[in-house]
Amino acid sequence: MQIDRLACDQDPYLREMRRMLHAHPELSWSEIETTAAIAKELAEAGWSVHRFPEHTGLTATLMGKGKTKTKLKTLVLRADIDALPVIEKTELPFESRNLGIMHACGHDAHTAMLLGAARILKQVQDQWAGELRLLFQPAEEINEGAKYCVSQGAVEGADAIFGMHIWGDLPAPLINVQAGPRMASCDQFQITVQGISAHGGMPHQGVDAIVTAAAIIGNIQTLVSRNNDPREPLVITIGMIQGGQRYNIVAGSVEMVGTVRTLQQHVRLGIEEKLRRMVTQTAAAYGATATLTYEYMAQPIDNRHMPLVELAQGAAMRLYGPNALRKMLPVMASEDFAYYQERVPSVFAFLGATNPNLGITALNHNDHFTVDETALQRGAALYAQFAVDFLHPDSE
Repeated sequence: MQIDRLACDQDPYLREMRRMLHAHPELSWSEIETTAAIAKELAEAGWSVHRFPEHTGLTATLMGKGKTKTKLKTLVLRADIDALPVIEKTELPFESRNLGIMHACGHDAHTAMLLGAARILKQVQDQWAGELRLLFQPAEEINEGAKYCVSQGAVEGADAIFGMHIWGDLPAPLINVQAGPRMASCDQFQITVQGISAHGGMPHQGVDAIVTAAAIIGNIQTLVSRNNDPREPLVITIGMIQGGQRYNIVAGSVEMVGTVRTLQQHVRLGIEEKLRRMVTQTAAAYGATATLTYEYMAQPIDNRHMPLVELAQGAAMRLYGPNALRKMLPVMASEDFAYYQERVPSVFAFLGATNPNLGITALNHNDHFTVDETALQRGAALYAQFAVDFLHPDSE
């Protein structure tokens, strides 16, 4: 049976599941109803479901019925399930019913696609051999879920893991799978600036923490423009700032929170010390003090396992021809799928979601974000085709 035809047959189911999930989004570690719905669908499809003991999310397993003379392999297919704290403004008929929570990054689509793939792979169970493991991961948006899933043995003994992301910068129905860096690291830092408060009319009697913080913000960008090799992308962003008490008081303290993103691990590991030096010395120049707290989170995603990259590219072309593939520059957003890459050979793909002809143009994390639902069957088919190809009885 051809996978693309089976995926086409699943189209009504894929849309129904995606819309149900979209209407009932849940935040990281709170995906209770989402997990229950996934477990129900998988059990009805004939998969063995394994819930995590302490948190949301689950794995499901199925053994292939194909006969092989080679060593049986284990493949993990992964989808993330959590939503974002965003007030939805799409006005879709299936708009979020949970105020202030929205599937603004396509995880509803990821979940629906992997559920559709589960039904397809059950239908072609005699075409593959070995163990197939589906991982429905919680808490991706806060960079904690992958680490927890690994601690629970979700990828233990796996020979490979395949992940995918709906992407707003890529038109539907295109697919991107290519070697090299694909997504950036994501680290977080907090800066505390301590000055001396004073009357706004007598600033010389204090040390202005807001002016100091402004200088720090400006100087931090020279780490990108003058300290970093321009051939190696680096982004440093201050996303939150809070300081001051009243319009006529020189601020005595300021708190800032930001993120560092890069595609290269050696660049990533050199930033903390440079940032700390810039922060403390700039503050000292203004007569203030400043401290930096730095937290390492997701590593860069790098498709460095060429056999898996070529297998995924071959699966896409087998399904939809060579024109289905589109090259795409790496993106500076991050994904905790990178945590699996440290432990298991992996490959990561992007699936096009936008369609200007349908008015679908908003990018990921936007309050108007939605997807061209024709992409759902392509995503389900790619999951399934990659699995059949990797676990084919004749594959080495």
